[in-house]
Amino acid sequence: MDEPVSQGSGDEMEEPVRGFLEEVNCPEPGIIDRQMIETAYLGEGQKGESGRLHQLEPVVYERIRTMRLEFKNLLRIDHLWMLPNLTKLCLNCNKIEVIEHIEMLTALKELNLSFNYITKIENLETLVNLETLSLFSNRIRRIENLSLKKLVILSIGNNLIDTVDGIERLRFLNSLKVLNLEGNPIAQKPDFPLSLYVTAILPKLNYYEYVFIKADTREAAQKRFYRELREIEDKQEREIQALETDAREAAEAERLASSFVEHLDGQQLYDSLWRDDENGRILMLVGAPAHELSEEYAKDIHQLTQSIYKLGLKRFGEREEEIRDFNANLQEGQQELQSLGQSQIEEFLQYKERTFEVLRSKLRELEESEDGSEEYSQVDTLNGQFDDALNEMWQSLMSQELHLHEAVEESTLNFHRKISQLMASFVEQAQVFFLQLRDVCGHFADNMTDIVTQFLSDKLSRQELGSVPKELTMCVDDREEVLKLVEGMRTAHTYRVEEREDRMAKRSKEFIDKMIQQLNNKEVDRHRAKILEINSFMEMMTEALGNLPRELNQE
Repeated sequence: MDEPVSQGSGDEMEEPVRGFLEEVNCPEPGIIDRQMIETAYLGEGQKGESGRLHQLEPVVYERIRTMRLEFKNLLRIDHLWMLPNLTKLCLNCNKIEVIEHIEMLTALKELNLSFNYITKIENLETLVNLETLSLFSNRIRRIENLSLKKLVILSIGNNLIDTVDGIERLRFLNSLKVLNLEGNPIAQKPDFPLSLYVTAILPKLNYYEYVFIKADTREAAQKRFYRELREIEDKQEREIQALETDAREAAEAERLASSFVEHLDGQQLYDSLWRDDENGRILMLVGAPAHELSEEYAKDIHQLTQSIYKLGLKRFGEREEEIRDFNANLQEGQQELQSLGQSQIEEFLQYKERTFEVLRSKLRELEESEDGSEEYSQVDTLNGQFDDALNEMWQSLMSQELHLHEAVEESTLNFHRKISQLMASFVEQAQVFFLQLRDVCGHFADNMTDIVTQFLSDKLSRQELGSVPKELTMCVDDREEVLKLVEGMRTAHTYRVEEREDRMAKRSKEFIDKMIQQLNNKEVDRHRAKILEINSFMEMMTEALGNLPRELNQE
């Protein structure tokens, strides 16, 4: 476990790490780079023959599970995207100020950032598998941005935390069992027993400052902080309910958006027809007949939007199934070829060890031989055979990779065609309903013309022109004015329908273009990384062969 540094005056509290780090003989300040990662990996604590063999192994970044970069005088974190399967990362005892560039390490289980200059907890949200987090002895002032559901151990002692705000958020971390806050200003207040407060509000915590929390201690703590606990529980319950509601709404909104039928499950489209429609507002002033007509209008619009809505959800399910099948087949093909390549590499490494053993023997004989011509010829032959085998391996791996790359490109192209056909079919069917919506808008406008004309005619015949709404008085003696108002309403409503139709067609196309672009980009990145890995393996093997005489001399 992390050990706290000694505490002194208030000034020392502001710099809890500096004295410790400045006593260490560190290299020049720097940033994590590829060379540093390779050096750290090859310098892992393996000794003797196993250590020598480890040095000869090619660096395959995907295989690296642990990375230790302590006492490197690091200022910034970078290049860790090269280690996608990392499960343990030790960056303690450096000069790191910001937690950054680790969001891609989703397999990470243990992260040690102790004894640095970090001032804020941040950028950890994507580390969904993190179980142990040590931020001991930094410059952190508050607990925040911790939503790690699998976190078991949190060490954040010897920082500058002087408030309990944020501790209650740890209640949402259901797996948290061990917490350390010792050495913070909040833990040193004589009138505030922090250990009891933590014990009271974190009922699932088992250890505080690495001491087991007994049942009687927890009971006493909950009595001591009864009021605070009740307030926190009430607030948490309200928040949980709000989060659940938001999650349901967000999931439904995402589903509808992906179906391209959002805001078509109710009266949203109908309501939008009347938005900013001044002509329609004036026409509706004729009263009951117009309102009765609009009610029928609303029903017709709703019936058609419901048809589009149901169609969108049905076609969404079909597309999702197609996408799942494509991704599953793609992954299966990649894994199959990856396994084949891995088997070839392992066979070659066994061949390499056998060849190198023979070469070592022949090189020793060459050193002891007076003539050495025969041994030299044999060494030269073995070197040539190894180069040939290595070249054959390179050609095989590259051929497999190029074949996979071409197969993925072809599969993606076929998938593009199929998903485009599915989308086109959906849009075409939806356009039939949009055409009917435009017809409904037209029928409503025609009927509204008759209603308004009849209304004005009745008022004129009864000499009740005073009861005609002011906005319609200009229409009493001029039918063309009525037609202008109706046409303006018809145009506005039809425009809203066409706008929604165009948005569906545009977004469906953008969805396909974006998805295919992401697939292509992902494949390009994978292909480049694989080529780099193969060439790196070849270079490592060639280098190992070239270093063999020097290794024997060192022995």
